[in-house]
Amino acid sequence: MTLTTPANAIDDAFIQGLTPAAVWRHFAVLCAIPRPSKQERAVREHLQQWAQARGLATEVDATGNLLVRKPASPGYEGAPGVVLQGHLDMVCQKNGDSAHDFTRDPIRPVRRDDGWLQAPDTTLGADNGLGVAMALAVLEDEALPHGPIEALFTIDEEAGMGGAHGLQPGVLQGRLMLNLDTEEWGEFYLGCAGGVDVNVARPGQAEPLPVGHTVHRIALRGLRGGHSGVNIHEERGNAIKLLVRVLIALTQDEALSGLRLSTLQGGTARNALPREAYATVALPVDDVPTLKARLDQWQALLQGELGQVEPRLALVLEAAPHPSTQVLSLPEQAVWLRTLHAAPHGVRRMSQSVPGVVETSNNLGMVELTPEAGSCNFMVRSLLDSGALALSDEIVSLWALSGTAAEVAGHYPGWTPNPASPLLATCQTVYRRKFAEDSHVQVIHAGLECGIIAAKYPGMDIVSFGPTIRGAHAPGESVEIASVERTWHLLTAILAELKGQGPTHR
Repeated sequence: MTLTTPANAIDDAFIQGLTPAAVWRHFAVLCAIPRPSKQERAVREHLQQWAQARGLATEVDATGNLLVRKPASPGYEGAPGVVLQGHLDMVCQKNGDSAHDFTRDPIRPVRRDDGWLQAPDTTLGADNGLGVAMALAVLEDEALPHGPIEALFTIDEEAGMGGAHGLQPGVLQGRLMLNLDTEEWGEFYLGCAGGVDVNVARPGQAEPLPVGHTVHRIALRGLRGGHSGVNIHEERGNAIKLLVRVLIALTQDEALSGLRLSTLQGGTARNALPREAYATVALPVDDVPTLKARLDQWQALLQGELGQVEPRLALVLEAAPHPSTQVLSLPEQAVWLRTLHAAPHGVRRMSQSVPGVVETSNNLGMVELTPEAGSCNFMVRSLLDSGALALSDEIVSLWALSGTAAEVAGHYPGWTPNPASPLLATCQTVYRRKFAEDSHVQVIHAGLECGIIAAKYPGMDIVSFGPTIRGAHAPGESVEIASVERTWHLLTAILAELKGQGPTHR
């Protein structure tokens, strides 16, 4: 039995001829069912009904996580219980001119000639749809040898790891966990950064649009974006930071002394590098040619600085889609622009214990500013809890200078590496035997749910791996098709290898 067709028709032409067929078939269904963070109910109910139709035991906890249990195959009853873990939600990012509605429209992948599968104008959801699809294929395969399986599908991973936070101790029975949310084939992940959010909110002081002023929008777009953990060290541009830098200069320009800020928006996800930012400004009509000239100069300057990493950066003046009748007061304009300009973003410190890995970083991921009020979000990551808390306190202290409230919330622990992991040794052995080469062990700066789950289940042995994904959290996200098949063969071989290596339950 396979997944039944959901209400919105499945366009599965992109999977024709791909192997393993079961994995790609499940992924096609996941592409057809919208699954933004905090809106996973439809996909969860669909998967639960599918599992129940197969006679598998299912459970949805109070948080909304789905757990599916499959008994051991004959002869593997004594094998240790294995948890296959992935998250149902996906990051929803699209190109600025795309009409895609992530709450309604299916993802439409395209197969490229170079062996990659891509969603050209949106995120693909390979993160973590392919991990979920592999777990579903294991549940479906009656010929696959394995011990007791628990497939844990969490929710809200991308928007704060709410599903993992809500998972209760005592629910999982397995002692081993394979997290399928890694994005580099040939690597086993054994540790990850923890993190915390800093949420800033401040009431505004609106003033009427000055007499004689005309309203325009300044747009900074065309940046690559990306995963705020995976790509943070690549010096990609942050649209919010860059536009604020430009606005600071414009407000100090004597030829544009009448320029006033009305709105500022940038970024759409806390864990994605902002690709676009927009400022609605008001200025005397006679100053518009000067503003256009200054923006041309700034575009040339920024392209000179970032052209190697951001070749499509564009800074333009355009008509305001919703002309405002109010602007920020001058003191509020100064507080927001100055503080955002001074706020940290990017790599703070490289790890001294894990060479080449970022230890602590911060992403200014979202800002929403109107004359009435404003808010912004910083996502801090660190391999050290003390590092995350120190940087978040620094951000809070910066905003406190202007009397602005900043709340530290959503802390999740890092995943402490265990190089002596027996599960890791098994994974490495299987990998070497199947692919005639050695794998690599890594610690990732991005956040995985492993640390939260490990804290709730002390002693659980966890390893993470997966296919090669590029551009996660940004439009154009893609996955290497061949690496999906290799990952499937590795996963099934590991499950077979674990026969007789320990008790089934805790």
